[in-house]
Amino acid sequence: MWKRALLSWFLIVLPAVALAAMSAEEFDEYTLGKTFYYGSLGEPYGAEEYLPNRRVIWTFLNGECQNGTWYEEGGLICFVYDREPDPQCWSFTRSAGGLIAQFENDPQQTELYEVERTSDPLICPGPDLGV
Repeated sequence: MWKRALLSWFLIVLPAVALAAMSAEEFDEYTLGKTFYYGSLGEPYGAEEYLPNRRVIWTFLNGECQNGTWYEEGGLICFVYDREPDPQCWSFTRSAGGLIAQFENDPQQTELYEVERTSDPLICPGPDLGV
């Protein structure tokens, strides 16, 4: 009987632990110096380059980039961009396939997932070049 209870505990608790929201320190350690490409519903969504001092460069993959910063608030990772001053807050978790991001300003919004991670910087040929 105790074996069944222990197995039930592992099946319920371990997935929740594995998908716990990342802290700011965990997020920074995982992302710093890298560029992530995100997808949603099987389609490309955007990319973000994570720079020192919690700075970022974001693009919807249209050639135009936005500079921004991120900070932690209430267990969420919030982004503020030059052209979008209202905070965009997300919960980030890590799965076997990489990052999963849930937009918390609108929880009905589709989640994003890591498609590719590279150390190459973003290419921003648009009018507002990156850093």
